[in-house]
Amino acid sequence: MINYDKTELNKIDENIFKLIGSDWMLVTAGSIDKFNTMTASWGAFGVLWNKPVSFIFVRPTRYTYEFLQKNVNFSLTFFDEKYRKALNICGTKSGRDTDKVREAGLTPRTSKSGLVYFEEAKLVIECTKLYFHDITPENILLPSINNLYNNDYHRMYIGEITGIMKK
Repeated sequence: MINYDKTELNKIDENIFKLIGSDWMLVTAGSIDKFNTMTASWGAFGVLWNKPVSFIFVRPTRYTYEFLQKNVNFSLTFFDEKYRKALNICGTKSGRDTDKVREAGLTPRTSKSGLVYFEEAKLVIECTKLYFHDITPENILLPSINNLYNNDYHRMYIGEITGIMKK
């Protein structure tokens, strides 16, 4: 964990809406030997079941979905603006077809708890899956939301935040 300090949730002083919605994040699951990552701009943080949690949304067609299904833990990593091109690569290329992490110039590392994160990240949030639920068209109350889908609805994962590292 070079250059990282373990920190507490209430010490994150960044705007979460900006971090997720406009800065983007990488969702990563798997082991250092076999993992995948994807760029995401949909998600949330909150408190549920008396635990600090993250909410992430991944389509079953994404390669990262397979890793989320097979693994109990995942990481969320956040970067400075200078890594926008790297995040774009991780969001537009599939790990099935290419080594997008190498192409993006990112350096995978393993945390003490065994989760994969990237050395270049300014903030790493480690999570353990607690629950998942498939988004379905019949449960969407605002019909225009269905325009965001082409019968490829997300699975929502709720993960307990178990660790935070900050540069």
